[in-house]
Amino acid sequence: MNEALDLHLTSNTSFKTKRFVVLREASDSIYLDKIELEELKNHDLSDKPKLERVRDLFLVGCYIGLRYSDYSILTTENIKNGYIQINQTKTGSPVTIPVHRAIKGLLEKYHGVFPAPLTNQKTNEYLKEVGKEIDCLGKSVVKNITKEGANKQTSLAKWEMLTTHTARRSFATNEFLAGTPTLTIMAITGHKTEKAFLKYIKLNSSDHDKLLKERWDNQ
Repeated sequence: MNEALDLHLTSNTSFKTKRFVVLREASDSIYLDKIELEELKNHDLSDKPKLERVRDLFLVGCYIGLRYSDYSILTTENIKNGYIQINQTKTGSPVTIPVHRAIKGLLEKYHGVFPAPLTNQKTNEYLKEVGKEIDCLGKSVVKNITKEGANKQTSLAKWEMLTTHTARRSFATNEFLAGTPTLTIMAITGHKTEKAFLKYIKLNSSDHDKLLKERWDNQ
């Protein structure tokens, strides 16, 4: 509505009143934990080079925390003294990220360059093809959606929910579980508030239980 107003397609400003409420719904987006990422990384796709390339670029996103629009355009020129430096496409903000050992391995595999990207749409399609072959991604995930005012649930295999954005969410959630300071993760993901970040990452009660136990064990 704001854009329509800016483009002079409407002069109706009723939507700006306090009585106009934007309904929001919590996202059911998934993340891949470290075990799932390891199984994905080790799955043999040598006979399917296109799927292998898509999988490997997705893994770059899982270890770098950037949006697909950023991690899909990385070149070796973005690497300086062991750090990846890039101005984020969406915000224009600069970000510096250490080169993870997994990314070093992928660069060696591709002879010093990042895997060549496909379109976001085609990548999402191929990611599901890859995920379908991974046993641990066959488990069911309940997805909630509000339709016609009623909450409805549907069950999907985890691989069916794989998208390029799963990489960024996996990075944020796994780093949080590993004990990386929230502000450090936010500096990479670009979240402005801790509240927004904590809503973004995907933790269930089991994750919280494990996190608390690890903290206590280390005290």
